[in-house]
Amino acid sequence: MTGVWRVHGLSLSYFTGKIEAYLRAKGRAYELIEMTAADLRACAAATGVAWMPQIETPDGWLTDTPRIIEHVERIQPEPAVTPADPLAAFIAGLIEDFGDEQLWRPALYYRWAHAEDARLRGQQIADAMLGDLPLPGWVKRWLIIRRQRRVYLPGDGVTAANVGAVRREYLEVLEALQPVLANRPFIMGLRPTEADFGLFGGLFRHFAQDPTPAAIMKDQAPAVLAWTERLWSLGPADFAGAPQPVGAPDGLAALARAISERFLPMMAAHEQAWEAGADRARFEQFGAAFETPVSPYRVGRLGRLRGRFQALEPAVRRQASDWLGDPGATALLERPATDPPPPAPLSLPIVADRRLDRRPRDRQWRRA
Repeated sequence: MTGVWRVHGLSLSYFTGKIEAYLRAKGRAYELIEMTAADLRACAAATGVAWMPQIETPDGWLTDTPRIIEHVERIQPEPAVTPADPLAAFIAGLIEDFGDEQLWRPALYYRWAHAEDARLRGQQIADAMLGDLPLPGWVKRWLIIRRQRRVYLPGDGVTAANVGAVRREYLEVLEALQPVLANRPFIMGLRPTEADFGLFGGLFRHFAQDPTPAAIMKDQAPAVLAWTERLWSLGPADFAGAPQPVGAPDGLAALARAISERFLPMMAAHEQAWEAGADRARFEQFGAAFETPVSPYRVGRLGRLRGRFQALEPAVRRQASDWLGDPGATALLERPATDPPPPAPLSLPIVADRRLDRRPRDRQWRRA
């Protein structure tokens, strides 16, 4: 754990924000290196994946935020973020999965479907990633906005017929979390868990900071807004002495329904399509139809979730099923494991001797 880690990402990125907040809470010194296009290519050459964030450590590379958190919790267990109680740990990890995957579409929708938000973030991404491209600034901004709208709107299944369901996801999550965070500092109690960091990525870097969803959050869920600020400023001394959550925390019934009724069926649709050899996953949310490219990552992630559920003691599995409150969700998690999808690099860690020759030193600063 010696040495400052280098987090390659963007300061407005969903998953970069998630892992930054976690590292800050753990007291892990790091430098945020704002990715340029060249840096992204260099990281991909080192790790095999073209995504962000990627962490360059003295001992190797780390990618995939849930696995990064698992790794750090093993090598630096205190102050613990993963609950010691098995039921609480399972629920915390399940909520992290929900935050990472279910909030992705509405977060990207609000950022790129609204003109003010798209101009702001498009300019910032163009400045960071296309800074060396010899084109006028407005052209680079236009290229970014066009690309993001193609990838994250129709490319992620957003249509005129289902856009109301995309908006509703955000509003429902705010409605579920506002009373919880008005009465306690963190999602599951007095101490942050994976549940907080999983929800934080979208709720902080997108919903709380992009103009359109930020205005909604400020008006309808001020306690959620305060929680994003609290989690971002958290350090290890702020929660080291706080009691860990035990069992299924109260107040999360609405979140459990969202997981059972929307998140798990969506993940299962990707698995079913992949097993059938299809290119597209089809599912419904809030009565609206969605169709997206099959995600092997989501297939693998559902497999990992199923493995965690099936590893619980029988009595704890029954408690987890009771918390979900849906026999269909339990049946999905009890399904026998299938062969994993083709290997998509979910690396932890990658060999230590791969180093970047080029580092954008002028675009980094330390956050500890």
